[in-house]
Amino acid sequence: MKLAEALALRADAARRAEQLRVRIAASARHQEGESPAEDAAALLVEAEHTLGELESLIRRINRTNAATVAEGGTLTDALARRDVLRLRHRMVTSAADAAAGEGQRGFRQLRSELKMISTLPVADLRGQADDLARRLREVDTLIQRLNWEVDLLD
Repeated sequence: MKLAEALALRADAARRAEQLRVRIAASARHQEGESPAEDAAALLVEAEHTLGELESLIRRINRTNAATVAEGGTLTDALARRDVLRLRHRMVTSAADAAAGEGQRGFRQLRSELKMISTLPVADLRGQADDLARRLREVDTLIQRLNWEVDLLD
């Protein structure tokens, strides 16, 4: 099985576990004389099985990520780099938006009002954000390629 397939199975197992949690909570109590929509005990057994599958997939995925070499590091390193690039991009974009006055709907400046001055270089920040977005795309492409090339470890 390829790593990408395992990632899809992991996402599916996590969704299924969350759905089971909601169904268990909905069926855990019922009015006297009524019967619950579903058997909460059976759902708990199914949830335990699903969570066992999820744990196994997470372990195998993590082992595979740590063992896979990717541009001077491991796939785990690339994932960390992608996560931090996303955070940096969001931070720089947010700073540029704030400095440009975006998000201030209804703001009107009259001659008698105080003038708002940016403390950050908006154009430079936009350029930085563009560079971060490019780097993020490159790392994400590398990760996606490896996900479809690498076999999942046991």
